[in-house]
Amino acid sequence: MKMVQFGWPLGMPLVRKIEPDLWEVRSRLKNKIARVLFTIHKNQIILLLHGLMKKDQKLPLKDKNLAKQRLAKLRGAL
Repeated sequence: MKMVQFGWPLGMPLVRKIEPDLWEVRSRLKNKIARVLFTIHKNQIILLLHGLMKKDQKLPLKDKNLAKQRLAKLRGAL
């Protein structure tokens, strides 16, 4: 996250855009893949929406939906 915070904007393989206003930081660990889903506001990372560990490449739909729900709550608060 520190690399993303101070080097924004970044692209693959470190950062991938999931959909409008939803990005993920990708990090490979020994036997797992770590992901942190976040959003950008006025070209700054403003909120880490969700973090997860997984063993495969695909982002689980339940995790994506949770991040989208949190993003919707954030939009209502701005």
